[in-house]
Amino acid sequence: MQFQQLQYFVAVAETRHFTRAAELVHVAQPSLSQQIKALERELGADLFRRARGNITLTDAGEALLPLARRILADTETARHEVQEVAQLRGGRVRLGATPSLCTGLLPDVLRAFHDRYPGVRLLIEEGGSHDLVRELARGALDLALVVLPLPTPSPALTTVELLREDLVVVSSPDATRPGRGRRTVRIADLEGERLVMFRHGYDLRELTVAACRAEGFEPEFAVEGGEMDAVLGFVRAGLGVAVVPRMVAARSGHGLRVTPLARPGLHRAIALAHRSDVAPPRAARELQRMLLER
Repeated sequence: MQFQQLQYFVAVAETRHFTRAAELVHVAQPSLSQQIKALERELGADLFRRARGNITLTDAGEALLPLARRILADTETARHEVQEVAQLRGGRVRLGATPSLCTGLLPDVLRAFHDRYPGVRLLIEEGGSHDLVRELARGALDLALVVLPLPTPSPALTTVELLREDLVVVSSPDATRPGRGRRTVRIADLEGERLVMFRHGYDLRELTVAACRAEGFEPEFAVEGGEMDAVLGFVRAGLGVAVVPRMVAARSGHGLRVTPLARPGLHRAIALAHRSDVAPPRAARELQRMLLER
């Protein structure tokens, strides 16, 4: 009994027509008929009653049909599982993340993933949450680390909150400590401070500006328009202070003074997002698991 014969048998059983079944499995009708006859000879029983314009299953055919369907399904499952395993020996993961997360969260997780699956290529795209959501929606990314709430909520995306991260104020050790030298600083204390500010579209920019306005003042910028590394460099040079994630400050602490924000402080929620209508490939799901369990 051959796998191909079972495919042909199921096709005829479902279409009740030899010609249509042959078209369905992309084979010439005489070849399909010959394979069905060979299967019947091997089993020692007719599987179909062949009357002009009317093909029906015999009792033997009725008994074989669920078994044949199960064999075909199991074969497809086996093929899929083997392909999934093979993906972890090669393939790629396309991951989007905000620059601050690339600096703070990802290095340790990506190192652990690479150590476990050295054959998988990691393609990282940095961008703001708005850009990453757009790239996910068009299928250019498998996963993305974004800041909640999303700039444009999308029912086509599934998000799982990963962590809540405190924000802190960084300044140059050579400059006067913000907040009149206190160990913690309030958002209101940033009034009159010159801020080093991220470019437009950066999640941290919107969050910081909104917090200042909620305290009744418009923030004053010393420099604006940079990415994370540039902002930290400008702060080290004494151009002003900046509000950044605690993880970034911890990793980039050399040459920076870190001052926590007084309660209730500022926080941001980080989520892992993927398309709802398409399951991420196996390698991406494995990276997703490692991020959630980190």
